[in-house]
Amino acid sequence: MNKFIDKVVWITGSSSGIGEQTAYCLAKETATLILTALEEDLLQKVKTQCINLGAAAVEILPFDLSKLDMLDELAEKAWNLFGKIDIMYNNAGISQRANTIDTELKVLMKIMDINYYAPVIITKHLLPLMIKNGGGQLVVTTSIAGRFGFPLRSAYSSSKHALYGFFETVQAEYYNKNIKVTIVCPGRVQTNISLYALEKDGTRHGKMDAGQAGGISAEQAGRIITNAIYKKKREVLVGRKELIMAYIKRFFPGLAAKIARKIKSM
Repeated sequence: MNKFIDKVVWITGSSSGIGEQTAYCLAKETATLILTALEEDLLQKVKTQCINLGAAAVEILPFDLSKLDMLDELAEKAWNLFGKIDIMYNNAGISQRANTIDTELKVLMKIMDINYYAPVIITKHLLPLMIKNGGGQLVVTTSIAGRFGFPLRSAYSSSKHALYGFFETVQAEYYNKNIKVTIVCPGRVQTNISLYALEKDGTRHGKMDAGQAGGISAEQAGRIITNAIYKKKREVLVGRKELIMAYIKRFFPGLAAKIARKIKSM
């Protein structure tokens, strides 16, 4: 217990799913938490539960991460709440359920804004502050769809591929400045991500995909992720048998391409 005592952790996308359950796991380890998501009422409930579980302190910062021009102000506010951020977990994201031709450009741009540009802007603001403070840890949720192209996910998969490129570069550049990066790569996890996924015109998908429903629980994912953060792992894969695709892609890329064409993406 108390593995994260005296550690300030900011988690985006913490009102439900992976972010919520990771917050609970960190609370049990006496972390100080900053919680961000769109829904203030849900964040209040998560805050109360985190306090009950043993968090040292909890503050909420409700925010719409698509408002890119206000993210520097948000990051500054988060830093000033406790005078530091030891661990920044960029977890918030939005998915997609539409083929490439039909997906409207506004949908592609919104997904890129929330999934990629928001974490980039927040990281660029916090990185010099962390370095000045002696170091820190950057954690980001990508996806197995960030390892290979996935049907009906052209924008989503692109945003997750981009996160790999950005955060691996940050790790290479600032490792010697005591900046550690942990990339979280989930497969299928039982969350609401498919319910809030965007259709071709930006409307909500509104359905729980069968693959999503058959994934590991968000509670299991939270435990795995919290352990990876504590151990400062470079990357952690979260899921079940679907994770084998990551290894097939690495060693047998041609076979991975054939399998991807046949994946049932809903």
